[in-house]
Amino acid sequence: MTDHIATILDDLGGGHARPMAAAFLANTVLSWLEADATPKVREEMRSAASDFVYLTGWMAMYERAHGLGQRYFVQALDLAREAGDQLTYCRTLRGMALQASNLGHGSKALEHADSAAEAAPSAGPRLVAFLRGQQAHGAAMVKDRRQAFARLREAEEALARADGRNDAVGGYDQAAYHFHVSHVLYELGDLPGSVKAMQRSNRARPSHERQGRVHAHGVLAARQWELGHVEAACETWDRFLDDYTVLSTARGDEHFGVLRKHVASQPGSRAVRGLGERVRVVAERKAAA
Repeated sequence: MTDHIATILDDLGGGHARPMAAAFLANTVLSWLEADATPKVREEMRSAASDFVYLTGWMAMYERAHGLGQRYFVQALDLAREAGDQLTYCRTLRGMALQASNLGHGSKALEHADSAAEAAPSAGPRLVAFLRGQQAHGAAMVKDRRQAFARLREAEEALARADGRNDAVGGYDQAAYHFHVSHVLYELGDLPGSVKAMQRSNRARPSHERQGRVHAHGVLAARQWELGHVEAACETWDRFLDDYTVLSTARGDEHFGVLRKHVASQPGSRAVRGLGERVRVVAERKAAA
């Protein structure tokens, strides 16, 4: 079910996937957690539930329901601790670090990222890369340039050693690595470098990751616009709309709000006028949905 919901998240967005996850938790998982079972089965059930609750918290965070997301993350930590599931415990702490960074709390983001890394001393290379990338972002937010770039090097080296299947939930790949590079450079004031890194991230992103792509295109377009590359930003916003049109996502809605402000601010540009017409059509469709 965790993999199934993760697929729905990518295909349709958190607005569709999270209510399904919440219903499954309430109607099925809670009763299973209370059922009679051998110690081994109870442990495995808690481990599976912790992964599912972590994903549900991730979706809540993505849908800007941060208080709810935090409650899910705490529940996931408790279940993972009871199950002795170190992997999900670390992933959840990293999710809490990402949430803190989304809210602009750099010190807390770094604290959670460091806690996740400390809890995983014997983690595999893919998880190490995953955690080091988040540590790099947190370090950049507190303007610790030396630590940020050191963590990025460690993430790159660990990812180069990773093999096997990339998990649907909490995975880490080249797209995720360059996404972290982009955030580090942006936090440290290198806007052109940040744009180039985000473009590398988008080129590396698997085609099925629609939810992640809509967010990445929104971030890239906003930074291209900030850099003054209006035509390039319009092209990126156009790709953003390709995915946003079919997704139900609060974070996508947030990016769409930025896009509408951009369109309103440059009415004389031919590229912006063309984009504005498509924005109007998409807004009407979203309102009627």
